[in-house]
Amino acid sequence: MNLIIRLLVTAIVAYLLTMILPGVHFSGFGGAIIFSIVLGILNLIVKPILSILGLPLTIITLGLFALVINALIILIADYFIDSMVVDGFWWALIFSILLSLVTSLVNSMISDKD
Repeated sequence: MNLIIRLLVTAIVAYLLTMILPGVHFSGFGGAIIFSIVLGILNLIVKPILSILGLPLTIITLGLFALVINALIILIADYFIDSMVVDGFWWALIFSILLSLVTSLVNSMISDKD
């Protein structure tokens, strides 16, 4: 049940962010739900591999390269999802930062109520 709530929170936040950011687009809320599922799968499978390969750069940049890895995950999700369009790397970076911040905030508010 907790997984479903987190997926819905991610989908809602992603859909609302596309209304604010002109460089990221969904064809509808269904596309945002598909995005949250694909993002969860990519974070489970691809992100650890990219994190290990990018560990030297992450250490050199004091962790800032992790933001680049998050943006790459968003771009990979864009590649797999037809109902999502990201206009470039910088929009993916901004979208990933805002998505991480807002979903963390909302998930912490939801988990405090339990």
